[in-house]
Amino acid sequence: MTATIEQAAPGGAWNPTRRRRTTGSVIWHVAALAALAVVLYPVFWLVSASFKPSDDIIGNLQLLPTSPTFDNYSSAVEGIAGVPVLTFFRNSLIIAVGSVVGTVMSASLAAYAFARIRFRGRGVLFAMMIGTLLLPFHVLMIPQYIIFQRLELINTFVPLLLGKFLATEAFFVFLLVQFMRGLPRELDEAARIDGCGHVRIFWSIMLPLMRPALITASIFSFIWSWNDFLGPLLYLNDPNTFPLSRGLQLFIDQQSNSDYGAMIAMSMLALLPVMLFFLAFQRYLVDGVATEGLKG
Repeated sequence: MTATIEQAAPGGAWNPTRRRRTTGSVIWHVAALAALAVVLYPVFWLVSASFKPSDDIIGNLQLLPTSPTFDNYSSAVEGIAGVPVLTFFRNSLIIAVGSVVGTVMSASLAAYAFARIRFRGRGVLFAMMIGTLLLPFHVLMIPQYIIFQRLELINTFVPLLLGKFLATEAFFVFLLVQFMRGLPRELDEAARIDGCGHVRIFWSIMLPLMRPALITASIFSFIWSWNDFLGPLLYLNDPNTFPLSRGLQLFIDQQSNSDYGAMIAMSMLALLPVMLFFLAFQRYLVDGVATEGLKG
């Protein structure tokens, strides 16, 4: 009753200011819902298509399946080319978890060196590292392939994981450097007075304080490795070593008889680990991207 009285002008007329705010709010919400529908349409189409018969996925333009079926998921679980789907999941998990471990270990060590240790040429080396962000992977693809081929490491996971353990991901090093620079140096000085060296300062002080940034780097590293297609396409030839990104390709190239239904169902299954990983740690994203750290 009180709200109605506040919104209405004397004589029962609506306040013009209130009316403009209400109209603007309605337009804003309608536009937001329209944008949300456009963004979510591919996801909704993917979910719907996973329950359609393979012939209806391309031939039938209806969004909802007319005769829902679970055959696509049954075909996806059985696998393809004699390789069960669990093998693809296992390979993707090895690559993704290995990438997370390697990235966190190497990038945090490199970041500590750039942010906390004063040595000659530090600025030049840091600028060179940032410069590698400008190099596209396609420029490095051929020389890296030649190196791993001469080392007889093709068709193994080593080419996909070795760089993660050598701090070649400049983006993560830069992210951790910026976060570490926000931590007060008084912590280091107090630790040195107590007799701690760099190893103890890094392990006991820096790593616990860097948890949001490390989790952020882990999330991005996991998602990028899980969805990577070009790297496995370049270095892996045996179907038993294929991750999910390459396993999906087999459903298209199998004797020119593409099983789109199983491929889409397998795509849905492949999304689950990424979504669960993101939902479990997404609350750390904001804290990790914010590079302010502790206030001194």
